Amino acid sequence: MGAEEQVHGLVDHLFRHQHARLVSIMVRHLGGRHLDLAEEVVQDVLVTALQQWPFQGVPAVPEAWLVRAARNRAIDRLRHDRAFADRVPALTQALLDEEARYNAVQGTDRIARDRVALDDEVCMLFMACHPDLPRDSRVALTLKTVGGFNVAEIARAFLAQDATIAQRLVRARQRLRDRAVAFDLPGPAELSDRLDSVLGVLYLMFNEGHTAHAGESLVRRDLCDTAIRLCEQLAAHPVTDLPKTHALLALMLLQAARLPARLCETGELSLLDAQNRERWDQNLIARGFHHLDRAGRGDELTAYHLQAGIASCHAVAASVGETNWPQMLAYYDQLMALQPSPVVWLNRAVVLSRVEGPRAALASLDAVNDDPVLRRYHLWHAVRGALAAELGDTGEAAEHYRAALQCQCTEPERRFLAARLAALS
Repeated sequence: MGAEEQVHGLVDHLFRHQHARLVSIMVRHLGGRHLDLAEEVVQDVLVTALQQWPFQGVPAVPEAWLVRAARNRAIDRLRHDRAFADRVPALTQALLDEEARYNAVQGTDRIARDRVALDDEVCMLFMACHPDLPRDSRVALTLKTVGGFNVAEIARAFLAQDATIAQRLVRARQRLRDRAVAFDLPGPAELSDRLDSVLGVLYLMFNEGHTAHAGESLVRRDLCDTAIRLCEQLAAHPVTDLPKTHALLALMLLQAARLPARLCETGELSLLDAQNRERWDQNLIARGFHHLDRAGRGDELTAYHLQAGIASCHAVAASVGETNWPQMLAYYDQLMALQPSPVVWLNRAVVLSRVEGPRAALASLDAVNDDPVLRRYHLWHAVRGALAAELGDTGEAAEHYRAALQCQCTEPERRFLAARLAALS
């Protein structure tokens, strides 16, 4: 690998892992109203690093170089802002101190620096996921400011136009400015509700990565990894180190552990019965159970707890036949009582078919047969098709597989459904 390729790899690593930290530093000192400026200067210095380092060499402490370059660009921009002019000297000194923290990489100085950085990044999460923002805007802003995604990557992940995502980000920043949202952790009185907003965004982000709604890819691993990383930061922070945080993290880790086996060697979709369980990531499973244990240290029972419990039933089973389906069905019954939804009912029916057979599962689905959401959901028709085929009713199975192919889904799923339909005849 040449010097330029090595630098590209290093900058990409820093962009993914230091972007949130750098933006957070700038926002802490500039204030939330300058979020767009913070993002711009961080983006600029990363591009500059990509251009200069192959020829000038990589600095001894790359992160400190990035902080210094971001400071200089921000100061240059703000010298022309009359409202900020009197704060330039203090801001310059504060950012010099930040650079010094990055250069002090040994002993307690490094620990103290990382503690401050964690505070900053968690504050950024709470700002980006503010409940005053529409849900789609929270997801986009979190991916941009804390995840290090650019507009094109966010648009590609959610099958939207670049211009749509860009406008969504502009409106989100404007709303944060209009409401003067503070770059700070919420107080005890509002922490739980605000944390629910943050966890909800990370859950949506992970789900879109775990099972994309459409497009060429079944899995978007970058979204899953980002959601896990951000949830790990919440779990590590003393203010957000709460059972529901660990429950969501456990769910993500246990689900992500099975991702390597969801596609077979030819790139086609592999259902649970056919998956090679040796490809499941045992390290992620162990981490998932660690956080599931932490999630149980409290009285609150959330949907994340129950979903993590369901995922744990899969994780401990050596085969489909050894899965504790009755326990999983009990979890789904609790989940329906706590947070009912048509999709949860559909997933419960799949488990019910393992416990009581396909006829009982179809009877269960008949109870919600007219739900308009499910009628447009490809998995609704795919499940009904599979159950009908299991009962030997190939005509009804074919009808449902054809209906599933008319719904939005990913290309691997579409190929799988077409193969199932062809196999019936």
